[in-house]
Amino acid sequence: MNWTLEVVVVPVSDIDRAKQFYADRLGFAVDHDTRMGDDVRIVQLTPPGSGCSIVIGKGAVPQMPPGSLKGLQLVVSDVEQARAELVERGVEVSEIRVLGENPRPVPHPLDNVGFVFFTDPDGNAWAVQQISSRG
Repeated sequence: MNWTLEVVVVPVSDIDRAKQFYADRLGFAVDHDTRMGDDVRIVQLTPPGSGCSIVIGKGAVPQMPPGSLKGLQLVVSDVEQARAELVERGVEVSEIRVLGENPRPVPHPLDNVGFVFFTDPDGNAWAVQQISSRG
């Protein structure tokens, strides 16, 4: 039996501002924006190519302090290109950082160890790691 992680709830203070950041700045697809009265709203967004989505909202999602989620991580095949895209979209993103050493030969020196970091408007912290191939 496969156990897949499909959704992560991201706590935000302003749903519309967060939706704009994730959709317009990061390029996540808006899967749905569902309102069930004035007190319930669920917005699901998915990073390009990902099998896991994020959910922001109110009412029907667990309530956590906005900005309290740290350590979310995306994986890309080219962290230099990913960083350039984020900068082009207006995201404040760190320079590329090399964290650790590769334990075995890899196709590119940044594989496994190349990262950039950014936060959403509420301070939820994200990392982007380069992994060009698995094996």
